[in-house]
Amino acid sequence: MPRLQSAQQSAQKNASSAPWTFLTNHTHVLVVLYCEPDLVLREVAARIGITERAVQRIVHELEEEGFLEHERLGRRNRYTVTSGKHLRHPVESHSTIEELLEVLAYQPDDGANAAKPRGNQ
Repeated sequence: MPRLQSAQQSAQKNASSAPWTFLTNHTHVLVVLYCEPDLVLREVAARIGITERAVQRIVHELEEEGFLEHERLGRRNRYTVTSGKHLRHPVESHSTIEELLEVLAYQPDDGANAAKPRGNQ
């Protein structure tokens, strides 16, 4: 649980020091699930700094629009981002969700280090 608490504290600290971010919570959910598709939504919420219910709503919206799919594996879900979908706003509709996520992707935290960009292996 310490890692979960520190992620929540970090997210809350960052949220309180900056009243806005460049990316939406929908993007944050997609980035986390793209990098760690087996996470439970409670952990996704903790990493982003929003409620689990908000993450559930966002996941539902992303699935309805075809940006995200899930597969039931026992008692858990595995999430898959639909890579060929184009971004929705006309300003960025020339790009796909996968192109955006590749820029923002990170290596999952192994417990010893903070999450790192995927390119830094």
